[in-house]
Amino acid sequence: MKTRDRLRIAMQKSGRLTEPALELLKRCGLTFRQSRDKLFCFGEGEPVDLLLVRDDDIPGLIAQGVCDLGIVGRNVLDEYRLTAGRDDAAPLAEWRELGFGRCRLSIAVQQEMDYQGPQQLAGLRIATSYPGLLGEWLRTNGVDASVVTLAGSVEIAPKLGTADLICDLVQSGGTLVANQLRETDVLLESEAVLAGPKALPTDERGDLIELLLKRLDGVIQVRESRLLLLQTSRHTLDAVVRLLPGGPQPTLLPVAGQPDQLMLQALCAGEVSWRELEEIKKAGAREMFVLPVEKMLA
Repeated sequence: MKTRDRLRIAMQKSGRLTEPALELLKRCGLTFRQSRDKLFCFGEGEPVDLLLVRDDDIPGLIAQGVCDLGIVGRNVLDEYRLTAGRDDAAPLAEWRELGFGRCRLSIAVQQEMDYQGPQQLAGLRIATSYPGLLGEWLRTNGVDASVVTLAGSVEIAPKLGTADLICDLVQSGGTLVANQLRETDVLLESEAVLAGPKALPTDERGDLIELLLKRLDGVIQVRESRLLLLQTSRHTLDAVVRLLPGGPQPTLLPVAGQPDQLMLQALCAGEVSWRELEEIKKAGAREMFVLPVEKMLA
């Protein structure tokens, strides 16, 4: 295969991961121009392109070297790693958790079933779109059950009589309730991840991947962070610092013309609530500002 000098990332063409993935890449400073067929996005600022495909195809495209990276659900990646043939080239690695698209792969039984544990599933039929992950769980628990592989609409299998229970992705659980099912065992906690081969390319693409990873780390680290700015006196400083939400040590600056006053700047991991602000103010802070953080480069 001819070596490419541009990095190519595979991602879901349409679905729940598409918009969050595009927004994440945008925050990493990547912009794209979409092709007429809407299957390819050419990188305009950096030599990084997108290939828009079905999510199930993403791990294979990486393993075969068609794409260098992929944004895909952990459930899809792990299922591929369990079921791919030996001829599917390079083994894959999960490089970063991306913090969106969270769900779980779970066993769900019919509501009237008096479920006591995995051993009770012996001899039953379980419908799923993830036969690899389900098969591994059944082997781990020593359960001999039949796996019924379906491409979609898994939740209606018990109603149709094609299975006794299901193993499927769950977010809110509303779909299970609507189909008279209830969740019992969680097989996998999933979210969107950045996947790629275990070994970095040795050409320019390896440098691009390292650059992208640094930008991703900067975006992900501060995505839920807030910058807290306030003034306080030197004698109330210790009391104020003790109440600051978790994060690195704050930065202190003198206030011009007021030798007893300090300006404090603190990066807080997560939201800063009104109650926390009120407690910090009682300790001696004033002129407090809470600001969102867009980027950080360590």
